[in-house]
Amino acid sequence: MSLVYIDEAHVHQDTALGYGWAPLGQRLWVNSCSPGLSVRVSFYGVYLYNAGRVEIWPFAQANTEHTLEVLQRLRERLPEQRLVVLWDNASYHKAAAVKQRATQLHIELLPLPSYSPDFMPVEHLWQWLREEVTALTCHTSIAELTERVEQFRQTINTQPGALADRLWVKDHLDPEEELLRIPK
Repeated sequence: MSLVYIDEAHVHQDTALGYGWAPLGQRLWVNSCSPGLSVRVSFYGVYLYNAGRVEIWPFAQANTEHTLEVLQRLRERLPEQRLVVLWDNASYHKAAAVKQRATQLHIELLPLPSYSPDFMPVEHLWQWLREEVTALTCHTSIAELTERVEQFRQTINTQPGALADRLWVKDHLDPEEELLRIPK
């Protein structure tokens, strides 16, 4: 059996600022060459847990049609494996066409509980990608952004220890920690 975690992120061509320093009382200015936040790529992050590697597939947007394509690619890459896909409750994950295609491809779909990003290791992938690819960087084109993401994917897949450390899977909730999250 192969566990596969899938999540989507929308990455803008423009710079992801994060934090910066400026003289007290003065605004921090960052030069940008991009057309702004309207230009983005939706990436499907696929964490092949048993294999200890990731795939990052670009699409114009995350929707039912592209989710069907992701499931097809996944089955083609692992034709003989029993596949269990864990993902969130995005509307296109719950679409009848997606459920039907998963059944046809012999892929078991397991939705994670609502509002539980702690159980989704691909969330850590997106944080890592933003640190390495988009932080304080303005990409001149979607093609350049997509190429940088592909280089990132190739690099992290050569570091299985770092990949496992960064994409750790939380499998239970610590009641003490949860008490800190929910105000009384």
